[in-house]
Amino acid sequence: MVAVIHTSSRLRAVLLYNENKLEQGHAECISAINYPKDADAMTFDQKLNRIQRQLALNKRTKVNTVHVSLNFDPSEKLSKEQLAEISKAYLKGIGFEKQPALVYEHRDAGHPHVHIVTTNIKADGSRISLHNLGKNQSEKTRKEIEIDFGLVKAQDRTAQEFNLKPVSIKAEYGKSETKKAIANVLEKVLNDYKFTTMGELNAALNHYNVAADIGSEGSRIRKNNGILYRVLDKDGNRVGVPIKASDFHFKPTHRRLKVRFLYNEMNPNRTKDSLRVKNSIDFTLYGKQNVSLPRLINILQKDGIDTVIRRNEEGKLYGITYLDHRTKCVFNGSALGKQYSAKGIAERCVEDPFSLHQRKSQRIGMAVGQPASAGNVYYAGNDSSLEIDKSFDSLLSPIKDGEYIPNPLKKPKRKKQKGFSMGF
Repeated sequence: MVAVIHTSSRLRAVLLYNENKLEQGHAECISAINYPKDADAMTFDQKLNRIQRQLALNKRTKVNTVHVSLNFDPSEKLSKEQLAEISKAYLKGIGFEKQPALVYEHRDAGHPHVHIVTTNIKADGSRISLHNLGKNQSEKTRKEIEIDFGLVKAQDRTAQEFNLKPVSIKAEYGKSETKKAIANVLEKVLNDYKFTTMGELNAALNHYNVAADIGSEGSRIRKNNGILYRVLDKDGNRVGVPIKASDFHFKPTHRRLKVRFLYNEMNPNRTKDSLRVKNSIDFTLYGKQNVSLPRLINILQKDGIDTVIRRNEEGKLYGITYLDHRTKCVFNGSALGKQYSAKGIAERCVEDPFSLHQRKSQRIGMAVGQPASAGNVYYAGNDSSLEIDKSFDSLLSPIKDGEYIPNPLKKPKRKKQKGFSMGF
């Protein structure tokens, strides 16, 4: 099991993200923890108001919404009841067992997973600290749940599915026999990954310091429909002598690649596989206004998705490609839709405070099951004890204008007394 924790200050946006999935038929609200009614008996406003009233108890805390996704191995067939029990056990393990929480089962990806919406504001107005929540409580709880429920362990899955950069297939000019190193990379990528254009293929090859070159417009290589394979150095520059496709025994020629492009494009699973990338991006950006491009890249990395970006000489982003190591699919951003293209991502992300203009591309690996350390993203109920109003229905009603919400943490301001002189 892999747990991913997002925190924000926009409860409505987070809840809308899950409710929109529900409206589209891609999700179901399977549990309402510490709510006075069952999940299927409440409207959107009632779901929202229950948590919103608790947020009003502490208006000083800005980051007050917690959005967790629990992801399971594709081989695991878990019922709604099991997913609800696992979610409840997870919340208890991280110290949120008394918090109101909504659990959504999402069904739009290739693996079972749930999303949990809750808050770190307690019923007495105090807050639960989110510092190192993913690294400490979440990691410990995740491992315990894997044992208690007999789930596939994240470490085992990491070793089996995501070990994509063994030294033996990493082509490094001057450190290994060039042709043999390129051949190892080509066999690995061509057999494992699904790509539909030369750009998508190069996104995967570049990950292993190899590039496919079909020549510039009007060149002899382009006219003869040829292709050369080159080694890249650590900065992405081409080094060494290029090797023709016909020199390899398995003949990775341009003509054969075009057949592979068409075959992969017609694969009926490609649309389904693309949903995982789009969902990961939407999950990261939905309702947030403080996510920069490097931060988005870092978060996608935790989910096993490399992001390759391309900039012009002025530093403007003009291309983006996603390399999903879990489904072994490569997608050009524009192929997924306008909002996932370079322009769309640039509009959805805040301006990067750190200059990336000197980078031609950024390639990042992944580590599933490990806590994230960047920003507000972390990897990794008993009704009788909940201090709430006895009138349960009032918890689901909106907060009225002028309604008094006590805040036990708020200290009265002391008036400063001005000093004065008697003139002696």
